[in-house]
Amino acid sequence: MLKFQCIKSIGKARQGILETAHGTIQTPVFMPVGTVGTVKAMMPESVRSTGAEIILGNTYHLMLRPTAERVASFGGLHRFMNWSGPILTDSGGFQVMSLSGLRKITEEGVAFNSHIDGARHLLTPERSMEIQNLLDSDITMAFDECVKYPAEKKVVQKSMERSMRWAKRSKEAFIDRSGYGLFGIVQGGMFEDLRMQSIKALTDIGFDGYAIGGLAVGEGQEMMFSVLDYTACALPDDKPRYLMGVGRPSDIVGAVARGVDMFDCVMPSRSGRTGQAFTSQGVLNMRNACHIDDHSPLDAECGCPACRNYTRGYIHHLFRTGEILGSMLLTWHNIQFYQDLMRKIRTALDENRFDAFHDAFMERYAHDRKM
Repeated sequence: MLKFQCIKSIGKARQGILETAHGTIQTPVFMPVGTVGTVKAMMPESVRSTGAEIILGNTYHLMLRPTAERVASFGGLHRFMNWSGPILTDSGGFQVMSLSGLRKITEEGVAFNSHIDGARHLLTPERSMEIQNLLDSDITMAFDECVKYPAEKKVVQKSMERSMRWAKRSKEAFIDRSGYGLFGIVQGGMFEDLRMQSIKALTDIGFDGYAIGGLAVGEGQEMMFSVLDYTACALPDDKPRYLMGVGRPSDIVGAVARGVDMFDCVMPSRSGRTGQAFTSQGVLNMRNACHIDDHSPLDAECGCPACRNYTRGYIHHLFRTGEILGSMLLTWHNIQFYQDLMRKIRTALDENRFDAFHDAFMERYAHDRKM
């Protein structure tokens, strides 16, 4: 069981504390993604230095390689990857749908071919819970089915109803213990009535937290915010709310304003590897020739090693020559930017000025949707 306390709210925006077996998390929080047991291009010590308190791992990838049983033989994912803080693992449902080969969905679960070697696997709610327990995840996600966007309402409804049955089986299979928790996942696409049915089913089952799935799948920010407007506030006030796979800086600030507490996304690390830098003044493409003679830092407001010790001109050079250091420095900077953003959000909430912070940030960073 997890302990969550909402300590401050301004409108729908909330500030809270989430206690887990491996540490306390201040919310709103952004979780760097360490899909296969590593945040790409970063050492765990570097991730910690940014202020990150929790990271995300993935059931699908780790079950295939090196296998959950092998990770357990090393003492769990924390010891295996040298991360002492909390870990959330997603259930594998999204990756089964998006990455695996030939697959068949039945009431039992999903039979699929590995994207690595083509081997056949069966992932069920019970097996997903077993894998996440072997990984020693502080926060386990219920197994759900993800449908592609857009989809007809009848397709979304069938998928949502199956996910709710799988959520019940996940709850029954989860091993409850102090400091560990299970989150249910709200589905229902862009249909308000289906989202409300999903919330009713999940709250009847009862979870330690509630995630909002099926967004940031191509629907655009305006539609995503409209879904959050009626979904987030319908979730229990005394439980953390997690928006899965989001996202861009303005997505996060806008979602906090709508009552969301937790976020994850590959964007800061993936963008770092491709030459994009998030800064207090907007997004920079460090491959652009305009940086070739620039002696200034990436962001004068940032204290990461890339900004303290290197120039834009040097980082541009690293990307133009394909040097690994460019990806390392920019990933570090981007994760630092995201953690600094979350600190600024929490401070604005604490000082009763979140509304002003929200408006100023959304005006400055509105263009990040067009990256």
